[in-house]
Amino acid sequence: MKRQVYLAMKSVEEARKIFFSRLGSDIRAGIEEIPTENSLGRISSEPVFAKTSAPGYHSAAMDGVAVNAERTYGTTERNPMILELGKDAAWVNTGQVLPEEFDAVIMIEKVHQIDEDHIEIRAPAYPWQNIRKVGEDIIATQLLLPQNRKITPYDVGAMISAGVFSLKVWKKPKVIIIPTGTELVDHKSLRSPEGLGKGQIIESNSPMLAALVQECGAIPVVYDILPDREEDIRKALKRAVDSDASLVIINAGSSAGSKDYTVHAVRDMGEVLVHGVAMMPGKPTVLGIIGDKPVVGNPGYMVSAALSFQQFVRPLLYQLQGMKEPETKKIVAHPSRDIPSKLGIEEFLRVNIGRVGEKYIATPLPRAAGSITTLTKAEGVLRIPALSEGITQDEKVEVELLASEDEVRNTIVVIGSHDMTVDIIGDEVRRKGHEVRISSGNVGSLGGLIAIRKGICHMAGSHLLDTETGEYNISYIKKYLKGLKVSVFHLVLRDQGLIIAKGNPKDIKDITDLGRDDVTFVNRQAGSGTRILLDYKLALAGISPESIKGYEHEEFTHMAVAVDVLSGAADCGMGIFAAAKALDLDFIAVEQEQYDLIVPSSMLENRLLQVVLETIRSEDFRQRVRTLGGYDPSKSGELWVEI
Repeated sequence: MKRQVYLAMKSVEEARKIFFSRLGSDIRAGIEEIPTENSLGRISSEPVFAKTSAPGYHSAAMDGVAVNAERTYGTTERNPMILELGKDAAWVNTGQVLPEEFDAVIMIEKVHQIDEDHIEIRAPAYPWQNIRKVGEDIIATQLLLPQNRKITPYDVGAMISAGVFSLKVWKKPKVIIIPTGTELVDHKSLRSPEGLGKGQIIESNSPMLAALVQECGAIPVVYDILPDREEDIRKALKRAVDSDASLVIINAGSSAGSKDYTVHAVRDMGEVLVHGVAMMPGKPTVLGIIGDKPVVGNPGYMVSAALSFQQFVRPLLYQLQGMKEPETKKIVAHPSRDIPSKLGIEEFLRVNIGRVGEKYIATPLPRAAGSITTLTKAEGVLRIPALSEGITQDEKVEVELLASEDEVRNTIVVIGSHDMTVDIIGDEVRRKGHEVRISSGNVGSLGGLIAIRKGICHMAGSHLLDTETGEYNISYIKKYLKGLKVSVFHLVLRDQGLIIAKGNPKDIKDITDLGRDDVTFVNRQAGSGTRILLDYKLALAGISPESIKGYEHEEFTHMAVAVDVLSGAADCGMGIFAAAKALDLDFIAVEQEQYDLIVPSSMLENRLLQVVLETIRSEDFRQRVRTLGGYDPSKSGELWVEI
């Protein structure tokens, strides 16, 4: 059984240098000749010279009369001149061929027609006045476009005008993508997702990689899914290398497990340049060469596959086409919370970005390498250097933008407790046609209040129970936001309780069952309103947190808790009914709690914030929330109190 160990991981920059230097600096995908009308966006492989002049004849540049300039000399306002049409002058329209005997055009606004045969002019013309001469724009044989130019719509028009009806361009590189994995199923073979067998996974990496290839102007060719058999992978790799493709990507099988055959196949057939890159996600990347053809072993987790592509395949595809890789716009932002990171690994962290006052705020998204939604939701990527153990809230960091600056400016930053209705707000705002985005950071209710105090969010979601008064949020606001005027808006009343497996196989009845030896619990993070409520209920029941198996196992969202229960990682967890309903789990109600949105009063004039508040007051929003189950949104958007 072969097993490959990462003996010498390279940094991202080292890996890129090794890979691209081995391929050479002047690699191209070949040359082809194409019709000019089909050349938009392509890259010229050689200079383009004009074949004809434009215009090809002297023509009128204005509507008017053509004249011989010398014949009009001496004309003044006091001494106008009368010209005979057909002899001294001729009517012409813009673009019309200039009669050979004339060398100027007087625009029609300066001509007085006396009768059908005579006109009067009150100023002389000068030679070549209002005339486009032969070759005024383009002269035959002149350099029209240089080589390695990306063809624009205007270039297409200029070439056709100059008689260039075809040109030579760099070929679009062909990229072969080989998906591997015994557990993978082609989605086209399924009538519905329910057709998946146990242990099977829909193969989604190759459609994503194919789309990324197309985005770079290249042509993807996706092979059929291969099982994890070394001989099959070798055959497919040889077939790909022997083809006219410019690049081969093997997706999955690039790691160090006993079923990861990519590195062995590449090494035996060619040369492995890099196996293992000190980046997260994307560490298992393999960079190699077989003959003169680059081969990339792309990691199996979707986010890893995407980030590995961006670092190593994307720049190569542009280079193959003679193009410069487009630069990514960068901004300076402040993290919404401290972000620890692993020393020795450069981390590519997906973030939401919004502008609060004069600051850009970057809110980290989940780090899981398989979480493709972190790419669909991200507005930017924050790179944490390999020699750093993380970054703090007080640091300024550079962020690569995935969205436009306008989109980032039109973002409302919501930090605090997780609630599913916050996602509904974002979608409902967009459904109503507003260009407003919601950036949501789940750090718990207390974390939201602290974010308001630091001025790094527009609003905070909170459901903090005062166990002495039974009131929500007010006492915490007075304690943590002392001296800051805030407005508290109702969002929802929601059912909190125990999320349990379908059918309740452990026969859990209430909070007291959490102390049983056969029950495994999943908790919410310290500082969250759910955790405070749980601890309050445990105290009332006389149950010690230390006696609960899994009390230290923390998740940051209600859906994450529900997923742990669904997967069997826990028997139950504290969360909202809507999360249990979404995953068809059972639920034991414990409390109906109040979830509010807390807004610094100084921000209430913010146009984007007003759009959000108007949205959550709407009946459309309230009806969508009701369908989630376990919510009462009857007062959503109402101002409850100002403090």
